[in-house]
Amino acid sequence: MKNKAKSIIIQVAILFLVGTILTGMLSYYNQRIASTKNVKTEIEEIASNVAREVEMSLKEYPTYEWLMKYWYENYEKMDIEYDSDFSANTSTEQKYKAWKNRHPDIQFKYATPEQVESMETYDQKLYAEVAYSWFITRINQIKQAYDVDFLFCVLPNEAFDSQFFMFSAADPDSVRGTSYEEVYPIGISVKVDESQREAMKNATKNSSHLADAGDYVDYYSHIGDVNGRPVLIGLTYDLTYVVDTINKQARHNTMLAVAYQTILSLICLGIIYGFVLRPLKNIQESIRKYKTDKDSEAVEESLSQVRIENEMKDLSNDVVDLAKEMDAYTLEIQEITKERERIGVELDLGARIQASMLPNLFPPFPERKEFDIYASMDPAKEVGGDFYDFFFTDDDHLCIAIADVSGKGIPGALFMMASKILMENSSAPGKSPAEVLTDVNNAISKNNQAEMFVTMWLGILEVSTGKLVAANAGHEYPTIMRAGGTFELIKDKHGFVLGGMEDLKYTDYEINLNPGDKIFVYTDGVPEATNIDEELFGTDRMIVALNKYRESSTKDILMGVKKEVDLFVESAEQFDDLTMMCMEYIGHN
Repeated sequence: MKNKAKSIIIQVAILFLVGTILTGMLSYYNQRIASTKNVKTEIEEIASNVAREVEMSLKEYPTYEWLMKYWYENYEKMDIEYDSDFSANTSTEQKYKAWKNRHPDIQFKYATPEQVESMETYDQKLYAEVAYSWFITRINQIKQAYDVDFLFCVLPNEAFDSQFFMFSAADPDSVRGTSYEEVYPIGISVKVDESQREAMKNATKNSSHLADAGDYVDYYSHIGDVNGRPVLIGLTYDLTYVVDTINKQARHNTMLAVAYQTILSLICLGIIYGFVLRPLKNIQESIRKYKTDKDSEAVEESLSQVRIENEMKDLSNDVVDLAKEMDAYTLEIQEITKERERIGVELDLGARIQASMLPNLFPPFPERKEFDIYASMDPAKEVGGDFYDFFFTDDDHLCIAIADVSGKGIPGALFMMASKILMENSSAPGKSPAEVLTDVNNAISKNNQAEMFVTMWLGILEVSTGKLVAANAGHEYPTIMRAGGTFELIKDKHGFVLGGMEDLKYTDYEINLNPGDKIFVYTDGVPEATNIDEELFGTDRMIVALNKYRESSTKDILMGVKKEVDLFVESAEQFDDLTMMCMEYIGHN
């Protein structure tokens, strides 16, 4: 039972749906990726500006290098006031007034490194503490102005696996301390993970670097070195809210895109159905109806309803033309079939006529016990171009012949029959095989408009003595087996083929047969039998096959060789006629 086919409109709709879903997914992820990338690019630009402003705030002090070194080396001795509004009662303001009283001629913020280094230790300490507190106030303002989640300055160690905090900015409600999520004071060292380690390394090499850290991004800017350790300004932005906003916006845009695409798909499906699928369905039904009714006029009437001038109209016209051609072809096939049946009958009759022309009753001469002879022919087509023959020219002389015509099929069969008749008519008592071949050659060559030819081996056996006189007109080498021995080729002298040219002479040769000797002759269909690998059977395999059955009767020898050829050829098509003949000389014993 056949499965019911799905409607093509459903299959197209499924493809549209899958395409819409895939497009929506790709759109969603592309929007997320593009938006996140844009956000990170914008953050990197802002972070760069913030880091530059922090750096400029620090470098407003001509003594910033001295300050950075002092803060790093003396952070444990410093008394620092963090995140103060610096009113008149703050310790930082009091320290500033005390320092100013001791150095009234020096402007605090524009003191030079030489001036600070010439001061007493106590004054240097006051200067460093006031500058640090004022700087902390400034970076707090920068943090709040640019809405930075974390703003700090660190000095990584040589392995970049820990950070020494030089300063950290804080919001008004932040808590300074060493616990997690508190704002670190100066001197705190913390371990860092792999991503921060790589980010600090890259910032040291490239002056700045932006790195992902989960829901955060870290930005580092290299502004100098203190005691061989790089000084990095760091900024951290929390992307949780931003990413969530991006995701919501991407989902919203994707839903709109999917909705628009769905509406467009429905419109396209309607157009496809009206302009393609409905006419195609009509064409399909007409083809099915034609398969049943074989009525091209009904197909033409049905497909006349397809009026849209496009490829469907062309297809419907082609189907109508094809149906008409199929009707005409069917009639032609019927006529050809009748003609082939007639030819088949005639070929069958021709095959029977050809078979009746060859000796086919065995033993052919029951009253003659001096020899045993058997022959067979398997044509490659209905009729063949090979033939064999044997007959007495007088009471003591047996003529034996085997031949192969150059053509096959009906032309070969006709030429074979003509050659056989010429050979029989020329084989008069007292004529040698060479003389017979000469007469046959002249008769064929005289009016050979088809330019066909015949190869023939002809022998005349003197039955009373066993003397065999033979001649060869371009035919295969005969084989002989002496009594008690094995088969081997007789490489006799070949004359030219019969029908090639007139007035050719052929040469006789003699073989003396003793009781028990066997002669085997054949056409080229035996050694040239070909298997599916294009490999020939060959005379070597033929000799092996003959010797395998050499102790058998003449009939069994031929059947054995045929069996070996069939096993070798297997399923390959027979290319040539396969004709064989074997005679055993028994003598008067």
